[in-house]
Amino acid sequence: MQCIADLHIHTVASGHAYSTVREIAAVAADKGLKLIAITDHGPKMPGGPHPYHFGNLAAVPDYISGVRVLKGMEANVIDREGTLDLEEQRLARLNIVLAGLHTVCSPHGSVAENTAMMIRAMQNPWVDAIVHPGNPEYPVDYEKVVQAAVEYDVALEINNSSLTISRKGSQPNCEQIAALMKQYGAKLIIGSDSHYCETVGEFTAALALIAKYNFPPEQILNSSMEQIAAHLRRRKYRVI
Repeated sequence: MQCIADLHIHTVASGHAYSTVREIAAVAADKGLKLIAITDHGPKMPGGPHPYHFGNLAAVPDYISGVRVLKGMEANVIDREGTLDLEEQRLARLNIVLAGLHTVCSPHGSVAENTAMMIRAMQNPWVDAIVHPGNPEYPVDYEKVVQAAVEYDVALEINNSSLTISRKGSQPNCEQIAALMKQYGAKLIIGSDSHYCETVGEFTAALALIAKYNFPPEQILNSSMEQIAAHLRRRKYRVI
């Protein structure tokens, strides 16, 4: 299966990534991607951008090097209520919102507490996907998370970086999540979680994992532009 888009990419604005938007778009074009999402971390991440950064993303062109550029963020979940680290008026102006649990931003808890926190984040009307849900630092009840993703129409990510260079120990968790997603018909995104331009569109490990479960292409959002647009536009008040 071919992914035509990378929906999880970081620029220098995240504070711990190393490429510009232009560099990322050029690599994406060289690799044949049709669409990228710029999803820098929210402001609670150490070194992360000020909220004004997200308000000014309109300055970024919609197309660079022939590649469609979505302006988004990877929001940090900052409390057990699932609160994100950007106010709703700014979230509403973004093309795509990812949300994730991160050690320096999100409280650690029991499986029940972590599961409730992740599900509450899904209930935010602007959240389009939960990223790296298999992170072993935040154990959750995977079945409840997948069922909630279906209920709230939020995608779950299989994160290539989690299977290669970060969040060690994610592989068996991601296997469980993938099996449950196939069982319940949850929407899936494959993300590079790129922090350097040359890894944009790198999905090798994630694709190998999901190949075991024979997902139909229509369940994988970044297999077509139409599916990405349909998912993001399910919020009728969002403009893409």
